[in-house]
Amino acid sequence: MRMLHTMLRVGDLDESLKFYCDVLGMKLLRKKDYPGGEFTLAFVGYGDESDHTVLELTYNWGVGQYELGDAYGHIAIGVDDIYGTCEQIKERGGKVVREPGPMKHGSTVIAFVQDPTGYKIELIQLGTQGSAKPQEKAAAASH
Repeated sequence: MRMLHTMLRVGDLDESLKFYCDVLGMKLLRKKDYPGGEFTLAFVGYGDESDHTVLELTYNWGVGQYELGDAYGHIAIGVDDIYGTCEQIKERGGKVVREPGPMKHGSTVIAFVQDPTGYKIELIQLGTQGSAKPQEKAAAASH
């Protein structure tokens, strides 16, 4: 088994596609209208669905806004340079809602951005997850 996708309902599909593709650098993998059900599905991601988990953006025709509720947390994306990534996101018109830095009570370096619908996306500096420093992890892996 493996995870295939996460579905997010969006109020403006074009605006959401611009954010995920132009701001976060994902690719539009496929898009299809379902006139009988009055919805459109668009799949975006960093690689082909055959070997990557992707996002399914669902636009229900005529629904321009959703209540996000308090059960949804966030989507997480690993990045090599969190500071540079956040600067690029801002330059491309994206909204950084938590600047990069260590998480509270830990050493993982994180930031948060927000998509046009209001969903949060956590950026995680690769190599900083967990309690071990990157050098300690590399040393442990070589044993």
